[in-house]
Amino acid sequence: MIGKKRKKHRLLRLICTLAALAAVCFLALLGFVLIQESGVVKDVEKLDGSYDAIIVLGAQVLPSGEPNVQLQLRLDGAIEAWRKHPVPVVVCGAQGSNEPMPEADAMKKYMADRGVDAEMIYTDPESYNTEQNLANAGKILRELPGVRKVLIVSSDYHVPRALALARDQGFDAVGFGTPIKPEYWIKNHVRESLAWVKYALKKTLNISL
Repeated sequence: MIGKKRKKHRLLRLICTLAALAAVCFLALLGFVLIQESGVVKDVEKLDGSYDAIIVLGAQVLPSGEPNVQLQLRLDGAIEAWRKHPVPVVVCGAQGSNEPMPEADAMKKYMADRGVDAEMIYTDPESYNTEQNLANAGKILRELPGVRKVLIVSSDYHVPRALALARDQGFDAVGFGTPIKPEYWIKNHVRESLAWVKYALKKTLNISL
C-alpha cells in the first residue's frame, strides 16, 4: 500500500515538473515573439520609401464581403504606405469556407475604393497561409520590372515571422506592422508562438508540417 502511494506521488511530481517545464518553455517562446515584435516599424512616417512593391497579407472577410477589423487595419496601413510611396501592391488570400469571396478580391476592392490605383493592385486569390502568400506574391512581382525590395504589411505580431519566411524565399524585405484589437491579443500571440515552433521545426528538420 505504501509502495503504491509512493509511486503515485512520484508520478504526480513528474507530471507537475513536466507541466512547469512546459510553462517555462512557452513563456520563453512568448518572450521571443514579443521581443521580435518590439522591433517592428508601426509608424508609416518611419518608412523610408525604399521599397519597390507592397505585399499585404490576408485575414478574414465577413459574410457581408467587408474585411474584418484586423484585415481593415492591415489594409489601412498599406494604403498609408502606398500614399507615401505609390508602388505596385499584391494582396493575398484565398476564399475560406465561411467567406463569400477570396480575401484578395475583397482587399483589392477596399483599397481601390479608398483611392489606391486599381491598376497597381495585383491579387493572389489562391494562397491559404503566409508561406503560400509570399510564394504567390513573388511569382507576380517577378513579372514586374524594377522590383528589388518589398514592404510586407501585416499585423504587428505577425510581421517578424512573415519577414523570416520572405527571406527564406529570397526576398529583400522590410515590414510594417498594424495594431490588433486588445481582446484578441492573447489568442493571436499564443497562436503566433506555436507558429514559430512549426517554422523552426520545418526549417531545422526540413519536414512538412
